Amino acid sequence: MAGNHRDVPALVRAAQHGDRSAFATLYERYTGMVHAIVLSRLRGADVADAVQETFLRALRKLTSLREAGAFTVWLSTIARNVVRDVERCAEPAAVETEEPAQAPSQEQEMDGAAAKRAINGLPKAYRETVTLRVLHGMTGPEIARRTGHSAGSVRVNLHRGMKLLRARLRSVRL
Repeated sequence: MAGNHRDVPALVRAAQHGDRSAFATLYERYTGMVHAIVLSRLRGADVADAVQETFLRALRKLTSLREAGAFTVWLSTIARNVVRDVERCAEPAAVETEEPAQAPSQEQEMDGAAAKRAINGLPKAYRETVTLRVLHGMTGPEIARRTGHSAGSVRVNLHRGMKLLRARLRSVRL
């Protein structure tokens, strides 16, 4: 299926009606974005687990998504919530066991490095807004306040920047 943002709502609606291949396509398209969000705050085996947990929660809750066009923001929110849950659960365990943190695997480091390179390679106009959204989990209004740009400019820059980022991450995986 063509990598066109306009067909995302159609994929979401199909997945909401039980089309597993539609959800698989959404997974394929957005796994890089979710990985980048998770990698910004977690390391080691937690990264892969959190990415999988994000998509499991999304699949279970997909029918509750009312606006299919909001899938990307909705999925990003789920990813950030999963990260918070993992961090909450990991903090007491880390204090109790005092084991050294597991180093990221070579594959995870390569994926994370590819995501960071892809973000850093975005045109300057998009780089800051995408970084603030993906790596820092900021909302559009928060980004507008931080950068001094209008809310409309932030929305446009995020839309165009995320589209470029998805394309770059897909090309890295090929």
